[in-house]
Amino acid sequence: MKLRGLRGSVLEDMVNRTISDYRVKKLALIQKIPTPIVPTKMDKEGHITLAYFDKKSTVDYLGVVQEIPVCFDAKECKSNTFPLSNIHKHQYEFMEDFEAQGGVSFLLIYFSKMSKVYYMKFNELKKFWDKKNDFTFEKLNEKYIINVKGKIKIDILSKLQFDIDER
Repeated sequence: MKLRGLRGSVLEDMVNRTISDYRVKKLALIQKIPTPIVPTKMDKEGHITLAYFDKKSTVDYLGVVQEIPVCFDAKECKSNTFPLSNIHKHQYEFMEDFEAQGGVSFLLIYFSKMSKVYYMKFNELKKFWDKKNDFTFEKLNEKYIINVKGKIKIDILSKLQFDIDER
């Protein structure tokens, strides 16, 4: 299996800058969880050119925000329709188990055509998951949309607060 190293990199860069800023300001401590891989081929400079996944990963990010445990995955979407196939069963199950333990799980979905990130609460994801329905950007709750045009960071905490307030 070839790794797609740049896949999701725009959103990942924004999230990484955001969580770094949150840490400096002591607002949150969130860590990027690396995907475990086993390199099988390297180029002359020592860069991995071919690898396979060692085991299934959970989510992209884990941490705590003002004593609230959080986990989330970051996904990018090039069209206005998000295919549920972009979420793996083991990721969904991890987020479901995390919620059952009192944590807050969510997705950040970057709709690149529109330069917007959507904060999808776990219970909203669950509705689509249970019906096995892909969803379009137009059907999402405006309250959870984050405009990102020209930004290097995104406001995750205000959407998390909306999520917590609605529980």
